[in-house]
Amino acid sequence: MFRPFLIILGVSFIIATLFTAFPEPGVIPGGASDDPNLLQASGDLTGLNTPSPRPIPRIGLVAGHSGNDSGAVCPEALGGIREVDINLNIAALVRQSLLDLGYEVDLLAEFDSRLNGYQATALISIHADSCDYYEGATGFKVAAAKSTLYPEQAGRLTNCLQTRYAQATNLQLHPNTITEDMTDYHAFGEIFSLTPAAIIEVGFMNLDRQILTQQPDLIAAGITSGILCYVRNEDVNLQPTQIP
Repeated sequence: MFRPFLIILGVSFIIATLFTAFPEPGVIPGGASDDPNLLQASGDLTGLNTPSPRPIPRIGLVAGHSGNDSGAVCPEALGGIREVDINLNIAALVRQSLLDLGYEVDLLAEFDSRLNGYQATALISIHADSCDYYEGATGFKVAAAKSTLYPEQAGRLTNCLQTRYAQATNLQLHPNTITEDMTDYHAFGEIFSLTPAAIIEVGFMNLDRQILTQQPDLIAAGITSGILCYVRNEDVNLQPTQIP
């Protein structure tokens, strides 16, 4: 009688030992994933299901001739208007509009050292055309680098600027006076190769003098609308986005 009792006692001890050798799931490191509270505390998966915030678009604006020279100058009979002053005024208005929309904006001088390797969503250089009078010297023009590595981006940027600018200002495109000074504009060769860029001549300082000097906000709105068209991937055939 005593011997069977000892056998039963021994077997019970062995079974109890085996059960206590294995802790509950989630206690050992490999079982941590079974306990959501432990996962949250560990921080191992924090943010995995949270989408990364999209970077804020950065726009570069070159105020033509600023920091370098006066650009074109009208005779005193026409007020002695300087191109650089027109460019700076318009660029400052565009910059403020984009800042109000939450964009990051760099206002750059003509030969700004920051242009070397400059990276942005887009770079726009703002200029005004000659004050010399000749018949038909009215309107605007836009050009991108003729040697661009990304013609589709350059084409869409220029198309957005041309369409939206014409809609805002009622000025006509004047493409037959686009020169190599525009398509070979120095900044095109200085900035980072992946930065889309264009140069815009906002109007002629003689026949378009009134809108350039008395309605710079309209000029700026046209450029801003063109930039938004490009950045937001808008269809240029649709009405432009309203600028607050």
